Amino acid sequence: MKENDSFFGQVYEVVKLIPYGRVTSYGAIANYLGSKGSARMVGWAMNASLSSVVAIPAHRVVNRNGVLTGKHYFGSPDIMQQLLENEGINVESDKIMNFEKYFWDPVKEL
Repeated sequence: MKENDSFFGQVYEVVKLIPYGRVTSYGAIANYLGSKGSARMVGWAMNASLSSVVAIPAHRVVNRNGVLTGKHYFGSPDIMQQLLENEGINVESDKIMNFEKYFWDPVKEL
């Protein structure tokens, strides 16, 4: 089975499409893939993506409230925030400010 046929592979293909300076949620990706209740599995995919040889912009995936719940998987707890801030996204207390402004919904955008 090719990687893109797996759930994780499908997640990675969606995450690669998130535009620079935008973010989405675990649940939005799961919903787009037709697995509405699988947000946690999307989180596992994001964790596994950090060891991928292909660049996956996992820092652009946050929880449904804009909280950087996956930040501890980036090696240093500050890296995820730094990557988002480098893209012009303001983060305070591990939460994206004006989350609605930056939110990218694959159901609407793809």
